[in-house]
Amino acid sequence: MSTPSLLLAATLAVIASMTALWLFGIRRRNFSYVDIGWSANFALIALLCGICGDGDPGRRLLIGSMYGLWGLRLAWHLGRRIAGEPEEGRYVELRRKWGVAGESALNKRMYRFYMVQAALDVVLSLPLIVVAQNPAPSIAPLEWAALGLWALALSGETLADAQLAAFKRSGAGHGTVCERGLWRYSRHPNYFCEWLIWVAYALAALASPPWGWLGLAMPALMLYFLLRVTGIPATEAQALRSKGEAYRDYQRRTSAFIPLPPRRV
Repeated sequence: MSTPSLLLAATLAVIASMTALWLFGIRRRNFSYVDIGWSANFALIALLCGICGDGDPGRRLLIGSMYGLWGLRLAWHLGRRIAGEPEEGRYVELRRKWGVAGESALNKRMYRFYMVQAALDVVLSLPLIVVAQNPAPSIAPLEWAALGLWALALSGETLADAQLAAFKRSGAGHGTVCERGLWRYSRHPNYFCEWLIWVAYALAALASPPWGWLGLAMPALMLYFLLRVTGIPATEAQALRSKGEAYRDYQRRTSAFIPLPPRRV
């Protein structure tokens, strides 16, 4: 399948996926499921690239596995947190803001939000599509390096999620803050490791000229979203609402993103 055709197929697939989840969100009165869909869509696109890409089969398997396993792991993690639970605080806040004009207006605005997430799925999958079209018969050293960084970052993200889940299961008070393990050194170690995964995808894409350089935009875009838009700002606003002064103290002592030794205050 040609690159434009593969890009079109990926776009139609994620639009269908997100439309179905939007309808499900309306029915359940819970729009948190968009997060699961955003993550799982990377696995969907990876499957399409693995089956329909014109590149070397071994390379398609490598990059498809990197995208697919990460997307499925994150979707599973989010699904365990979201399924059967009340709508998450970020979406409760959006419902409050966007629902002023009525439920119909809320649903339309949420659909646009879902479509923005679908567009991000496609844009952020450009390194996957580029690599899946590379016909070179052997895996380049840069691609092996990307695989190593990806494995390290995925392990770190999984560890951070497990440490936070264990903290919540321990019965810690509602106003307390997790400072266990990686969370002692970063307020968002999971986001930091997630960003490293996108750096790994960019490295893999660089081994696929002439369009591999496009991959460099993905970690930059992801860093912007994590630091300025849907990542840290929304998460910390919710943490401040629920934990108050305990989280403000944590902010003063702990790096926001890159793991660093705690500051003395």
